[in-house]
Order: sequence, then structure tokens, then C-alpha cells
Amino acid sequence: MPWKPANTPRTSEAIREAVREWQERRDLLGYTVDELRVLVQEGIDSGPATPFDPESIDHEGRRLLKLVEARHD
Repeated sequence: MPWKPANTPRTSEAIREAVREWQERRDLLGYTVDELRVLVQEGIDSGPATPFDPESIDHEGRRLLKLVEARHD
């Protein structure tokens, strides 16, 4: 058996720890692998990203707000 430093975990221990950490992160985010695959595919299918333009977002938000307010008058 090759020499290993005393503080180096065995391969099986390292794998168990990696899986445990992955499961904790997965549980924290609340997504399964299949759900993540679906989300990634939806992102790909949505096409290329558009440039971020905060002014146009603000303008569109104000336009929509006026429409909503006009319906309630």
C-alpha cells in the first residue's frame, strides 16, 4: 500500500464527504438533478441573452404601472 500522510482521508471517506456536501447544497437550494436539467434546457431554449438596459426596464415598468392604475380608476 502506498504511503499517505496521516491527515489524508481514504478515497471512500473523501467521496462520502463530497456526496454529503453535495446533498446539503442540493437540499438548501431545493432542486433535484432532473429539475436543474429542465431549468438549464429552458434557459437554452429561451435564446441568447439580451443586453442589460436598466433604463428600458424602468420605462417598461412605469408603462405597465400606468396601465394598471388606469384600470383601477
